[in-house]
Amino acid sequence: MRAVVVDEVRSQPLVRKVADPASPPDGVVVRVVATGICHSDWHAWAGHDDIAFPHVPGHELAGVVAEVGPEVRRWRVGDTVTVPFVCGCGTCEWCLSGNAQVCPHQEQPGFTHWGSFAELVALHAADTNLVAVPDGVDLTAAAALGCRFATAFRALIDRAQVREGEWVTVIGAGGVGLSSVMIARAHGARVIAVDRSERALSAASALGADHTLLAGDATDVPAAVADLTEGGSHITVDAVGAERTCADAILSLRRRGRHVQIGLLPPVDGHPRVPMDRVIGWELDVLGSHGMAAADYPRMLALIETGRLDPQRLVERTVGLADAAALLPRYDRLAGSGMTMVDPTR
Repeated sequence: MRAVVVDEVRSQPLVRKVADPASPPDGVVVRVVATGICHSDWHAWAGHDDIAFPHVPGHELAGVVAEVGPEVRRWRVGDTVTVPFVCGCGTCEWCLSGNAQVCPHQEQPGFTHWGSFAELVALHAADTNLVAVPDGVDLTAAAALGCRFATAFRALIDRAQVREGEWVTVIGAGGVGLSSVMIARAHGARVIAVDRSERALSAASALGADHTLLAGDATDVPAAVADLTEGGSHITVDAVGAERTCADAILSLRRRGRHVQIGLLPPVDGHPRVPMDRVIGWELDVLGSHGMAAADYPRMLALIETGRLDPQRLVERTVGLADAAALLPRYDRLAGSGMTMVDPTR
């Protein structure tokens, strides 16, 4: 099969022919129709994750089942599926309770094994992790659900428990940030989007953000949010994953507010500095959100089928494998909004 291969940390990815994957006994091989380029893929390429090289990235995907392992009961060749980026083992207490996203034995395509920047990808524990794509959901949109959209959905709905009329401040208007804007607005929240790109903020406005803030080195984001919300946001989301964006998000909360950290925070001198004095003094909740288990997908898919959520609007462009290989090393510097999807047949 053709795949994007990274030979070592920070090396230029190349498209070349590699051996087809074999189906795990409890898993499947999926022929990839669409897969997303995510900031997490860049983190893996940059050496921020424990990756074995050579490596094939890619963890947001949708496609058609091409091979089924002998232990699989629920799936057949030809089924159209997507999958969370965290694939639980299916047998531990966390998976059995519906929380496969924190499975201690989890597999992650594009991280623990070769991923979906390829024509074929192997997936483990299919009966636990695969999600059927409804007829009314486009496969490109379905691929966008696996990481950024599903993570934003669970972050706001299950972790922060957003309520109608609350203020939600989203820092970073890329794929996960715009997903957060769409989901918060669909649930009746008032939204402030913060980004350094006017283009990204225009996209956030088009998705329903009530206010946008153009951030710069001298911008006092917490003060601006406090002015707009008369005291601070009920919920903040850091969709970037930097020390300053995390701090700005926490300091933008009102007392007893809830912060959700979605963007990955690479360590700085051991660990990023977080304003814990404010967390303690104002009794703030600081929450992590690590994807969403397949068991929770039906609620999200139902909202997509009714049109209340439309992840297809977040897809900015679709490229082929060669373009994906060229984009990955500079993905942290791209001035874009929305999601870039990959069609492995190109």
